Amino acid sequence: MSLTGTPFLLTTIALVVVALALPMALWARVRGPKIVRHATRFVMLLFAQVTAVTLVFVIVNNANGLFDTWADLLGTGNHVTAVADLGPDGKGGRSVENEPKVLQKFEPVSDKRMGAGVRQTQLKGRISGVEGEVYVWLPPQYDDPRYRDRTFPVVEVLPGFPGSAKAWFGSLNVNTQLKPLMEKGEVAPFIIVAPRTTLLGDVDSGCANIPGKVNADTWLSVDVRKMVVDNFRAEVKPEGWAVAGYSAGAHCAARLAVAHPDRYHAGVSLSGYNDPGAEPASLTARTPELRDENNPWKMLQRAKTPPDVALFISGAEGDGYEGGMAIKESAKAPTTVDVVKIPAGAGGHGTAVWERQVPDVFRWLTKRLRY
Repeated sequence: MSLTGTPFLLTTIALVVVALALPMALWARVRGPKIVRHATRFVMLLFAQVTAVTLVFVIVNNANGLFDTWADLLGTGNHVTAVADLGPDGKGGRSVENEPKVLQKFEPVSDKRMGAGVRQTQLKGRISGVEGEVYVWLPPQYDDPRYRDRTFPVVEVLPGFPGSAKAWFGSLNVNTQLKPLMEKGEVAPFIIVAPRTTLLGDVDSGCANIPGKVNADTWLSVDVRKMVVDNFRAEVKPEGWAVAGYSAGAHCAARLAVAHPDRYHAGVSLSGYNDPGAEPASLTARTPELRDENNPWKMLQRAKTPPDVALFISGAEGDGYEGGMAIKESAKAPTTVDVVKIPAGAGGHGTAVWERQVPDVFRWLTKRLRY
């Protein structure tokens, strides 16, 4: 039974009802020695507590898109099949443009919470050695005959950690929010792509290539990107690509945009951080060298040529704002940085805050990407 499916939620509700009914129906009817009666009643109360906590967890998990599968919850999932040394550019010396096309079969998602039009595929990353699901939503203009010769800009969206690739659709409602804005011409007709980012059990990859562990950067910025270009009328040049994320995904988005101006022209960071050490479960937080290499603020400072990227960074005090200002102060043209301060009391570090930012974020992206 799926961890995030309606059947599991209904089963949990039914168990809570049973757990509440049992003490009321059987409390006074328990027979036997005193110790047996006490033990039986204790078990009934414990059952009620466990089912109640489970129901709360299921509701919170469904609302925030934390764990997608039982393997994610238990920390047993492994989506890495190979870890080649791919060098500084993450391509292993291969010309991605000349590689055979990655043609995928897509199916509509079964999770109705993700809204209409989302499709999914299982992608085997030829270069990264990563396998995982990728969700794609096409704008309303995509199948319009008037746009049949057009290519479309792409935004790759990343969740936090723990986090499900479904979250931007199921929790932030990015597609249901953007569709009417696209139809009215207020927002560009973006293709929205959500790849799996939880790749190694209960650790965060930091969206980086870690020798001997995972090539998460290549999975996101090379394999997923090529798959989208090969299967859809998507922009090829970096001017038509952006990456956006919240929490740990925000750190990833800023890092990927700064590292790869040849792949992305814009990055969006919602309540993120610069120092990977802010996420103790991150592989990039395990040594001072990795923390330094994967800190987007320090990456900008080290860059011999400032990357031609635009960054949108939002956060509250103590939750991304200061890091955004540090990046803004370090940025040099052609890098541009817009920082938005989230007021205190707006909702904390949660999907409700990031959901409200979706329209403004994509209006900002509309002005930054080519379409």
